[in-house]
Amino acid sequence: MPPFTVLHVCMGNICRSPMAERLLLLAVRERLGRLGVDPNRSDELLHSHSAGTGGWHAGEEMNPPAARQVLSRGGDVAGFAARKLRSDLIDAADLVLTATADQQEYVVALRPDAAARTFVLGEFGRLLAAVDATGLPAVEATPDAVYARGVALVAAADAARQGASALPGDDLDDPWGRGDQCFSRVADEIEETVHPLAGVLLP
Repeated sequence: MPPFTVLHVCMGNICRSPMAERLLLLAVRERLGRLGVDPNRSDELLHSHSAGTGGWHAGEEMNPPAARQVLSRGGDVAGFAARKLRSDLIDAADLVLTATADQQEYVVALRPDAAARTFVLGEFGRLLAAVDATGLPAVEATPDAVYARGVALVAAADAARQGASALPGDDLDDPWGRGDQCFSRVADEIEETVHPLAGVLLP
């Protein structure tokens, strides 16, 4: 059921997946603004959230250098709190994007029926280019229309990968404990997927 829900997964849920969560929201809001739609309607159309395979950072704020990247790009970090991945979060997600192939395997081990909608983030970005968007349901800026288009997009991306595994280059490096330059590079790589995703959901 709407809104279309994207779950981002990394290890600790304080660096990569929070950046992906908030940068996707930012991309959708920017897209709505360009389409002449109130960006505040983004929550009606898409739910972007995140969790970590480990729970040792539960309740913590976003790691400061990760937060700096989100803020510097125009995003919002308010209200974020790290949490451990649970099966019910996977069940409720229409698309699961993991930082690495190991985390993809973790998700599928928890919920084997989520395999067709679980991708490494970089892998999903590659597959987007192989999807014929003209074959997706027509879209309006309504929850039902965006949901239908998103679900069809995920199915098309799964068909495009033809059962192949993600490539090593699809993984996001773990920037934890490293400098702002590393966090900036990882945020750039996240945007290489979330911007096209927003563009396909809201053409």
